Parts: sequence; structure tokens; C-alpha cells
Amino acid sequence: MLNRVILIGRLTKDPELRYTPAGVAVTQFTLAVDRPFSSQGGEREADFIPVVTWRQLAETCANYLRKGRLTAVEGRIQVRNYENNEGRRVYVTEVIADNVRFLESNRDSGGYRDDMGGGGGPSYSAPSGNSNARSNNSGYSRGPSADPFSDDGKPIDISDDDLPF
Repeated sequence: MLNRVILIGRLTKDPELRYTPAGVAVTQFTLAVDRPFSSQGGEREADFIPVVTWRQLAETCANYLRKGRLTAVEGRIQVRNYENNEGRRVYVTEVIADNVRFLESNRDSGGYRDDMGGGGGPSYSAPSGNSNARSNNSGYSRGPSADPFSDDGKPIDISDDDLPF
């Protein structure tokens, strides 16, 4: 079985950082993700998807993400439910993120810069393994900022021995 989601969108407001009674950081934000089609009136529509991050990743997101920033999120979908004040069962569907990539920096938050090699911003990931376990890992890893697949218009010299097929 597989439960994996990758989203690219813009934050609708600044992330909200909170701490559980046990002192674990949790951040919630909403990502506006454009739909790949327009409505009958020709207007673009978007889905507003709630995202939750935990621990060091939550603190990093709270420190660096801001409203309007283009962001990529990788994680899993979770459905939880609770009983509200009126005694009704409420279901909540959200993405639990374990990897967040900032696709634009502070200085260019006005729009996506294509010259950054596919995004260029750092990538932050939750520590691998049990997501509920504490770790000495710093909680994030910085991804490369240059596009390793750009060929500058030159032919690529690869021998047949280097090909995996």
C-alpha cells in the first residue's frame, strides 16, 4: 500500500507554530494549489490543502515560510476525526509533510525564478525512520541549488558500458 503526495503551491498565510504539552513543535499552514484546468468562465481554480509539519521541520517552516511563498511539500494524507461542541463528528483531511522545499528565497518572493535551476531553494526533511521518535539529527538536509541535468546545449558523451540497460 502507498500513501504519498507531492504538492506545489503558495502559502495562504504565515505558518502557525505551536507546541504540544510534551514540548513537540507542530506547524500548520494551508497551501493553495492551482487546478490544471479553468472553470467554464475561464477562471483558474485552486484547492486549499492543509499541511502539518512536526518537530525540527515545523520550526524551520515557521522561521522561513511566509504568506505567498511558492513551496513544494512531500508527505502523506491523513484523515482524523473528532466530536465538536455540538456532538457532531467532524472529519479533517490534511497532509502530514516530511519534506518541504522552499522554491523561492526571501528576496524573490514576488514570483518563481526559473533561472534558479528548477527552484533553487533549500529542501528540508523530517528525520528518517519513525516520525514519532526523537532524533539527534538536525531535522533537515539542504538540497543542491544548481540543475544537474542542464547540458548547456553540448552533446553528452556516455559510453555503452555506463548505461544501466
